[in-house]
Amino acid sequence: MRLMHLSDLHIGKRVNEFSMAEDQKYILAQILSIIDRETVDGVVLAGDIYDKPIPSAEAVQIFDDFLTKLADRDIPVFVICGNHDSAERLAFGAQLMSSRNVYMPPVYEGEITSVSLSDDYGTVRLWLMPFLKPSTVRHALDQEDIITYEDAVRVALARVELNPKERNVLVAHQFVTGASRCESEEISVGGVDNVDASLFDAFDYVALGHIHSPQHVGREAVRYCGTPLKYSFSEAGQKKTATLVELAGKGNITLKEIGLTPIRDMRRIRGTYMEVTAQSFYEGSNTEDYIQVTLTDEEDVPDGLQKLRIIYPNLMRLEYDNQRTREIRQVEGSNTVEQKSELELFEEFYELQNNQAMNGPQKEFAQKLIREIRERIS
Repeated sequence: MRLMHLSDLHIGKRVNEFSMAEDQKYILAQILSIIDRETVDGVVLAGDIYDKPIPSAEAVQIFDDFLTKLADRDIPVFVICGNHDSAERLAFGAQLMSSRNVYMPPVYEGEITSVSLSDDYGTVRLWLMPFLKPSTVRHALDQEDIITYEDAVRVALARVELNPKERNVLVAHQFVTGASRCESEEISVGGVDNVDASLFDAFDYVALGHIHSPQHVGREAVRYCGTPLKYSFSEAGQKKTATLVELAGKGNITLKEIGLTPIRDMRRIRGTYMEVTAQSFYEGSNTEDYIQVTLTDEEDVPDGLQKLRIIYPNLMRLEYDNQRTREIRQVEGSNTVEQKSELELFEEFYELQNNQAMNGPQKEFAQKLIREIRERIS
């Protein structure tokens, strides 16, 4: 049995205020071609279908078109909600859609939905676990001792009755400890959303969503397929893929990464203004790509962003790396803070934010403002 593992489509996403709708339509059409070529038996979508809980009409239309084309091919589709999705909205019409082999579990109320497929080797059971938060599981099961994300997932999975003779596939959207993150993901401070990979030991394959970089955690069969598109410049060097999972007999799994080619890549360019403009003439250079430019000129280029956008229309970000930016001073430690006046601290903060010192009138205004605040609180 062949399953196509996808996740984190983030339909409707904007990157640096650029709409990704055209790019998403293009890559979903490419994925459909791969599904046809690889004779896929089922498609798994492991959460973050949309970028927002309330997606735009355009985003809903894009996903509806993709689902309809899969249903027209009579390919079963298994969809769970991620942390960016609204479980209630995503599961709307789920009972109706199941008649077309599109399966979306309802809001978690204490049970994890499962769907069975069969082939020459027997039954493959897919367990569809939506993104779980401690509060969700605590409320559903009325258990006050569910505090952490790991508690939530452990308790939810403990209620699953697996047949060890079947091939069991878990579809989940959680952060597994040890996975590598990138800038485009929603980060929880302190790693409070971590769950341990050992919770999934009973499953033959774990189709994970949430992390945007393709990777496995622990064993090969606990896998993030990553996003089909790059959504931050921290991913500029990545090769995006779709994961094809081939399940033969029990314990016999083959994974294949199939490369995806976007309509526009996401690249970083570095050099002086003259070097960066000259790069557009290099053979193979695509000026339509999404670009981050880092200029190394010692002086800022007037209207540099607009000038470069004449050559690179999809320039998303312009930065400088020169002596001025490298000499930004870090605010000194707390052991010296009490020895400085309010004005000195404000001057340091201003310089840290603006890469230049305050001028005379600005200092006078800041001193006046500090004096007025002192008078109000005294």
